[in-house]
Amino acid sequence: MGRTRLLGKTRIVRRVGFCPIAGTVLILGLSAKDGPAAAKAPTSHPSRSVGKDDGYRGIWYYNEKLNSEYKYKYSGGLGTYCADHIPFAYYAPKANKTFFCYGGTRKDKLQLLEMVSYYDHATGMVPRPTILMDKGTDDAHDNPVILLDDAGYVWVFASSHGTSRPSYLFKSDQPYSVESFRVVRVTNFSYPQPWYLKNRGLLFLHTLYKGGRGLNWSTSPDGIQWTAPQLLSHVEQGHYQISWPHGDKVGTAFNYHPQKGGLNRRTNLYYLETSDLGKTWRTVRGETVDVPLTTVRNKALVRDYQSEKLLVYLVDMNYDDRGHPVILYVTSRGFESGPKNDPRTWTTARWTGTDWVIRPVTTSDSNYDVGCLHIESDGTWRIIGPTEPGPQRYNPGGEMACWTTRDRGTTWTKERVITKNSPFNHTYARRPVNAHPDFYAFWADGHAREPSASRLYFCDKTGRHVYRLPPIMRGDFEKPERVGTSDIVR
Repeated sequence: MGRTRLLGKTRIVRRVGFCPIAGTVLILGLSAKDGPAAAKAPTSHPSRSVGKDDGYRGIWYYNEKLNSEYKYKYSGGLGTYCADHIPFAYYAPKANKTFFCYGGTRKDKLQLLEMVSYYDHATGMVPRPTILMDKGTDDAHDNPVILLDDAGYVWVFASSHGTSRPSYLFKSDQPYSVESFRVVRVTNFSYPQPWYLKNRGLLFLHTLYKGGRGLNWSTSPDGIQWTAPQLLSHVEQGHYQISWPHGDKVGTAFNYHPQKGGLNRRTNLYYLETSDLGKTWRTVRGETVDVPLTTVRNKALVRDYQSEKLLVYLVDMNYDDRGHPVILYVTSRGFESGPKNDPRTWTTARWTGTDWVIRPVTTSDSNYDVGCLHIESDGTWRIIGPTEPGPQRYNPGGEMACWTTRDRGTTWTKERVITKNSPFNHTYARRPVNAHPDFYAFWADGHAREPSASRLYFCDKTGRHVYRLPPIMRGDFEKPERVGTSDIVR
């Protein structure tokens, strides 16, 4: 036995089955001090992945019942939820595969399975997906995210909603493989956003529930040894964030949760970036900022939406060819589902080098309509997301569409409606890292007002080709099913 520094706590390393270091797993115990939902850590933890499933099935989940026809604040097929979990997919040129993870479910029970797989661009096939673990909950906040390092090893960060359950870090046994994984860390984190920076190591942005939702970061040279988490920002009840890398830089955009109203009154837009794995944090203008941020008015503020009485729901962020951030988000007048809080306005905030330019894209009917923002080498910006009304109006998701702009967001064109006549809403279109044009967005569907089956989809860059991953597989490898041709609308 020995001691290790593990994400801010000193804990005994005890033997529970496996770890790459001397056959142990590193355990971070949870305590009642960690938050109102705290519970003791399980007495045993998985040490290896479980094995193969026989198909691709996403988790169905709801949050907060409402006394209205819309039934829930948000709900549906949420295998690629939430916007604060990044990334869900990663294209590896050396393997010519897009690796992806998602929140799956058991066939006999609505219970979350942490799942990982890949799409082989050479063969056009997918293998049976790998079950990393049964998370013991139906909460899609425990969905995983994925990372590939420079050697091709696949890392999966299995999250937790608050402190009531542990979080896990899995590493593949072989590069560019999802056949088997080992657990290298058991700890607690929420809303994971890990980034691998070549020749530098890992920067892990995440949330810790301590008196609210505080934004934290930690670093690692190898994914095994980690620094203690350091607090980036905790204003009143906390934040949600989205992030993305650009070269050696990682930027984060975040809102804040006021003391009165909390996450249901999330508002304002902030931005910070680091080019040295968190040693220094700077504003978009390059000004060094002392962290943690603790006040509403601070140097990171992009726009004061609180004074406009608007809520801010983060969607995605990217960088243009000059390395300037572009943030995509939805504004709304209230948290409840339904037309009374229209318009839900998709909006971009673009840094020009001197100012933020903020412009609308389109409107949709739910605060939780989430898509992805690609910025391409020819200067085209492309959004793939559920902007069109779906069968369950005013619930999350809808029909997927592709929007483009060639003048940096001044004018947008709806290029095509990607899905149509769907029985369920399509939700949470996610952007792969290094996206291949044949696998440009990844999402799930599901009935938004009652539990249902949930299928998983991806589409190509144009949105012309949409594929559904096979819910039931008879072989070890199968081709995803083509599900129809979209409509050109421009």
